[in-house]
Amino acid sequence: MAKRKDLKSIVSDTCADLVAEVVAISTYEVKANHDNVLNIISSILKVRNDYVKRISHPEPGMEPKAYFRKITDDFVAEVSEIADHISNLHA
Repeated sequence: MAKRKDLKSIVSDTCADLVAEVVAISTYEVKANHDNVLNIISSILKVRNDYVKRISHPEPGMEPKAYFRKITDDFVAEVSEIADHISNLHA
């Protein structure tokens, strides 16, 4: 299992990369809707804050290994969903 510090760093770096991608698309795509761009960036920031809090304060009663595996799986699922929204900005 990775250290909490490493998990927080991975979450923050991934979210920063997603925001950078959205900003690049909004800058270079003429068709990008400004409201959609802001909504996606807002959702990325909410995801980042949520997962950093969840990593910092694990649920009591759960085995740590299972808890952090669940966090990792949930984070990957949410990042995939956000990536789908980002790819829809092109259309």
